[in-house]
Amino acid sequence: MRTYLDHNATAPLRPEAREAMLQALDAVGNPSSVHAEGRGARAILEEAREQVAALVGVRPSQVVFTSGATEANNWVLHAGWDAILVSGIEHDSVLAPARTFCREVIDLPAERSGVVRVDHVQAALAQRAGRSERVLLSLQLANNETGVIQPVAEAAALARELGVLVHSDAVQAVGRVPVDFEALGVDFLSLSAHKLGGPKGVGALILRDGLEIAPLIVGGGQERRRRSGTENVAGIAGFGAAAAAARRDLNEQQRIALLRDRLEREAIEIAPEAQVIGREATRLPNTTCLALAGASAETLVIRFDLAGVAVSAGSACSSGKVGASTVLAAMGLPDDLARSAIRVSLGWTTTERDIEAFLSAWSAIAGGQQQHRAVA
Repeated sequence: MRTYLDHNATAPLRPEAREAMLQALDAVGNPSSVHAEGRGARAILEEAREQVAALVGVRPSQVVFTSGATEANNWVLHAGWDAILVSGIEHDSVLAPARTFCREVIDLPAERSGVVRVDHVQAALAQRAGRSERVLLSLQLANNETGVIQPVAEAAALARELGVLVHSDAVQAVGRVPVDFEALGVDFLSLSAHKLGGPKGVGALILRDGLEIAPLIVGGGQERRRRSGTENVAGIAGFGAAAAAARRDLNEQQRIALLRDRLEREAIEIAPEAQVIGREATRLPNTTCLALAGASAETLVIRFDLAGVAVSAGSACSSGKVGASTVLAAMGLPDDLARSAIRVSLGWTTTERDIEAFLSAWSAIAGGQQQHRAVA
């Protein structure tokens, strides 16, 4: 039996999502059609919208379904900003469109802990004060590699004082920690279904009530003329069911945190030279970034895979590539440490047996690494 510890890449499909999708696949109508079949498909769509809205504390009308968080991020970043404030720890689906579409990209430094300090955000915002320009602050809610949680609410409050709009990629945080859109004070929030245990290829952009941006995709007028194209009814139904299940099971994260803490504690006992990156910061309860200086992350991932354990290195959304992490580089980690870091991410399927399987493999792998060093 294999052990799956890569939930930050994608979570196994929840049974509630699978059932909702199977039922939706039998819905014949196009949700834009006015006949009974179309209204039936529309009802499935709107139930899912309510479920996703409930997960982040907004009205259903604020939820716009997309093909995923990458589309949601691109949509916001493509909206004609004169300047964007962004950190190098962001996912590439934020950094790439920022660098491609924006006239000026202002880099926010990250601490060695992985946190973007509020005073650095404040200083960058102050430099834009009084200018007649459209400025966006994009700050992720939690990092996909380290799990470090960012001070989004505090940064958003500062931005709001200067009339700067705020976007947050909340893909990794939603369903793992409570997320309240209004409490965060942001204007845009990106979500993904498959990180929650929903299907791949579905996501959402949450918009502040009354706020509109130009559509990225036109030609049909779906999603209240915000995002054209016939909606993926079955995928969206699965997204809604996964969102409802994740909301119901938020307390389950306490169990997952205990498993994560055991994994980290015993991994360091096995290999005292190993480091947990971002440990000093507030993190998601499910994520460990474990570095073993002198090792190769690619080799570690392969060795774990051969031992029947699925972990990852860097972002698993980058076409299967394993290389030096841009996130860890932005945090100022030495290159040899950054190149040795693997990500272990737990989720709703994780058990004590999974932790034991990881630790058994880690003991063999880290022990072999120590022997290699001794010989060298």
